[in-house]
Amino acid sequence: MTGTSHDDAAPRDEAPAQQNARIGAGTWRELFGPAYRASAVVLAGGVAAYATNIYLTTSLLPNAVEDIGGEQYYAWAMTVFLLASVITSMFVGVSLRNSGPRRSYLIGFAVFAVGSLVCAAAPTMAVMLAGRAVQGLGGGLLTGLAFAVLRSALPERLWPRAVALISAMWGVGNILGPVLGGLFAQLGAWRGAFILLTVFVAVLCVMSQRALPRRRPDEGGERAGVPIVSLVVLTGATAAVSIASIASSTAVIVTLAAVGVAALAVFVAAERRTRVTVLPRFAYSLRSPLPWVYLGIVALAIGSTTETFVPLFGQHLGGMEPFVAGMLGAAISWGWSIASILSTYATAERSTTAIKIAGPLVLAAGLLGYGLLQADDPSALTVTGWFVTLAIAGAGIGMAFAHFITAAISSTDDEADAAKASAGVNTVQLISNTFGSALAGLLVAVGGPSLVGSARLLNFGFAGVAAVGVLFAVAAARRGRSAARSADA
Repeated sequence: MTGTSHDDAAPRDEAPAQQNARIGAGTWRELFGPAYRASAVVLAGGVAAYATNIYLTTSLLPNAVEDIGGEQYYAWAMTVFLLASVITSMFVGVSLRNSGPRRSYLIGFAVFAVGSLVCAAAPTMAVMLAGRAVQGLGGGLLTGLAFAVLRSALPERLWPRAVALISAMWGVGNILGPVLGGLFAQLGAWRGAFILLTVFVAVLCVMSQRALPRRRPDEGGERAGVPIVSLVVLTGATAAVSIASIASSTAVIVTLAAVGVAALAVFVAAERRTRVTVLPRFAYSLRSPLPWVYLGIVALAIGSTTETFVPLFGQHLGGMEPFVAGMLGAAISWGWSIASILSTYATAERSTTAIKIAGPLVLAAGLLGYGLLQADDPSALTVTGWFVTLAIAGAGIGMAFAHFITAAISSTDDEADAAKASAGVNTVQLISNTFGSALAGLLVAVGGPSLVGSARLLNFGFAGVAAVGVLFAVAAARRGRSAARSADA
């Protein structure tokens, strides 16, 4: 894999006629051609490292606990990672404006690698948690940079393909992570998995320094300030909901979730009043398509957190072995990744709008079908139906997610605001995953004591959230058409 070094945001090795060709979609062949291959690999690779790390750690954490102890802190290994990720996801815009793409990626990969090495060498669970927090700090930056840097690293005609590739990495991580984690756990070498992650991000780091542009989006402008109030409030909201996601008491879950929602309201109020913000100002105007795009992403991201409990249902209701139950959970990822890639072949505005509206509807149908099929001692046909309905649900996420992201990164021509809007996709997704996990835990608890009742309530509830996403997609389409008419006028 090779790429050309460049110090500016212009597409490389293009004739003027090619640079001006903004109509029509680029091809996969062009994206993976010599000019853009390295950039595509770096952008997708950073997200792949993050996603793989999530599921890899889940797979080998039992072995790590058996070795170093700290079982009482088991759930915190994921909580501190996600919380740290949300925090740095809010610094993506600041990092890009102050340091530029190359240095920002250097920081992200370096911090992630240090965290991975700390996890590999951890003698106790306390050190492991510290390593996970450092990993999260680097990971949150990497996943946010992928969408924000895409605008300057690739020509506009390749954005839909690149977005689909990056989106598909979440599904790839859900498949690759458990396989690698299970392999290293089976060999009794769980520390080696973190070393492998370190090597992987080190290679990507070297590639990023040649493949990505150096300059800041607003070269020559003022350095970006830090939105301190917004960051503190949103971190508090995420912390409350993160703790709620691992709480065992229904009352505690409800209380902390309410605190999180209230803090989100304070965050929005603060963003609308302060000069330095996390998201662009038009993200808070209901006349703009961007807030509706973000809400569409919220519905899809919350729906994706169903997979947290799918292996549990598979083992206890279907009597599956852990590996097979893990593959049941991966069915969502298979559907997500395949649909994400296939959806890029739709390029006409009418087609992409229809896909964004259909995506949440397909997700809702898949979750509804999976919920209806829940039963004790299910037949082979019913279990097959589980795999099919979960794959359908994943396809609903994948087909719409990439188009929502493309809409967000294309929402403005102002580079500084575009970087905020693009990085905001990741922040919105991570926060939605956190709230989704807490909501899932609440629905499972309320649906008990029967596990079948818990499974049904969880999936019916999330199907309802996905259905609301259809309304968000319609609103985004309407606001987009209105904005286009205003621009033409």
